[in-house]
Amino acid sequence: MPIDTPHSLVQVRADVWLWAARFFKTRSIAKQAIDGGKIEVNGAGCKPSKALHVGDTLRVTRGEERLEVEVLALAEQRGPAAAAQALYRESEASVAARAAMRETRRLQGGAPGPMRRPDKQDRRLLLRLKEQG
Repeated sequence: MPIDTPHSLVQVRADVWLWAARFFKTRSIAKQAIDGGKIEVNGAGCKPSKALHVGDTLRVTRGEERLEVEVLALAEQRGPAAAAQALYRESEASVAARAAMRETRRLQGGAPGPMRRPDKQDRRLLLRLKEQG
């Protein structure tokens, strides 16, 4: 599957590029992320039909993960992962921030879940607490 070179494409829709660069699994999920304000282009919000050009800077928020990338090439078709990674370059600050966030999560462990399912007595206690509040 050939990826178009920067010289053959001048601009690409934001939702199509995010899908082709494999930030999102489907184009509709990319569109929802843009509509939800999770994507910024050159420091401002955008619409799914916003035209991206080579050199644009994107801020992508996926859950707790925040990436800042520069567009290096444009593509309208989704290709292999190696080709998709050639479409952008993540900033050094973004890489460092994600590594620090990952280390923080690793050190905190995670929220401990319940040791077992609530029994009859626990369920009644939970119902009483809910009724009071």
